[in-house]
Amino acid sequence: MTRHDLHDIPPGSLANRVDVSPTVKDGRRALRIALDAATRRGKPGVDYVDQPSFLLLPEVATNAVIEVDVCARLLPDAPDYARGFIGLSYRVQPDLSAYESLYIRPTNGALHAPDLPRGQRAIQYYAFPEWSFDVLRNSDPGRFEAGAAIGIDRWHRLTVNVSGHGFAAGVDGIPVLSGTGKIAARPGRIGLWVDIGTEGFFSRFSMRSQGD
Repeated sequence: MTRHDLHDIPPGSLANRVDVSPTVKDGRRALRIALDAATRRGKPGVDYVDQPSFLLLPEVATNAVIEVDVCARLLPDAPDYARGFIGLSYRVQPDLSAYESLYIRPTNGALHAPDLPRGQRAIQYYAFPEWSFDVLRNSDPGRFEAGAAIGIDRWHRLTVNVSGHGFAAGVDGIPVLSGTGKIAARPGRIGLWVDIGTEGFFSRFSMRSQGD
């Protein structure tokens, strides 16, 4: 079992397209992560929107149960399509050429009672580089996203269980999405991931490897 309280940046971590700093959120010490200025000025689908924008932790795993507390706020300059995107990436390759990710969209959560179809789009799987959310939504509607009882500016416990080609995600101990991933299982690092318009906070990370 690996644990990081995330009071500080763990030694050996690597920030890609994000700014990271220790902070205090709602009385708990955490890491604040947001896209850096250069990335925010970039192009959607190239610099952000399901891109490698994360703090890579030093640990490597193929199959694992990964957990972290997350909280997202919308930045003042967030675009109108921002939803507080925040989550985990896993099996991140050393050259950042491929990885998988599960993230939440807090403003789409049941705690805000959004209209459909947004209410069924609170959690999302994607696989970089080919399988972004919109590609998956068009090819397999409803298969790689689901509803969840989440909200903006609230702490939630995100759990991701990956084994072979399969994945399963839970929020606050409740299973919300599972399926078969889109790329081959192979060793890689774990990323604390955010996207455009998000001020993200991360605390209490843990990872338990499974037969690597």
